[in-house]
Amino acid sequence: MLLYASTDSGHSFKVRSFLLLTGQAHRYRWIDLALPRAQRPPDFVAASRFGEVPVLVDDGHSLCQSNAILIHLAQKTGRFAGQPAEWQTVLEWLCWESNRIGFSVPNLRYALRWDPQPADVMRYLSQRAEADLATLEAALSTSRYLLPSGPTVADLSCSAYLYWLSQAGLSDAAHPALRRWLGDLSRLPGWQHPDQALSPTA
Repeated sequence: MLLYASTDSGHSFKVRSFLLLTGQAHRYRWIDLALPRAQRPPDFVAASRFGEVPVLVDDGHSLCQSNAILIHLAQKTGRFAGQPAEWQTVLEWLCWESNRIGFSVPNLRYALRWDPQPADVMRYLSQRAEADLATLEAALSTSRYLLPSGPTVADLSCSAYLYWLSQAGLSDAAHPALRRWLGDLSRLPGWQHPDQALSPTA
C-alpha cells in the first residue's frame, strides 16, 4: 500500500492512523499542498481523482476520500469494523462526520491559522463546531466509544481533527466524555499524534 498524505490534514490522519494502529505495511508519501496542483508529483496527480489528499493506492487501485478509504480498509481487514450488526451505525457516523465535524472544525481551524474570514462566517463555523462537539459529548457520555463493541473507523474519523482543537479556537473543557474518549484513542497501541504521524519525515 502507498499512502499519499500531508501535514495538517485531519483527513489524511484518519487513514494514516488506521494503517498505524493495525500495523498494515505501507509506504507514506508526503505531499506538499502549498504547491499548485499542477506542480505536485505526477504520480500523485495521476492517482488523485480530485487532486486532494489522502489517496491510498492498494493493489494497483487508487482510492480517495478519507471515509471511503476507511470503509475499504475496514471491510478488507476486518479491523475497526465493529460487529456486523453495527455496520449501519458505523456508516451513519461516517456520513455525519463528513457533513458536520469534518466540515466545521477544519474550516474554522483553517480560517484561524491561514485564511481569515469575516466575523459572521467565523461565528457560524464556531457555532457549528460547538454543536458538533455537543453531539459527540452526548453520545460518548453513555458509551466509551461511538459503537458499543469498541473503537471503529467511526471513532478514527470523528476524532481526527479534534487533536488540534486549540488550533480551531475550541476547548474540550465543557466536554469531559469527549476528552476521555480522545485520551482512550491516543493510548491504543500504535497510535501517533497527527503532528508525528503526518510529518514529512515520518
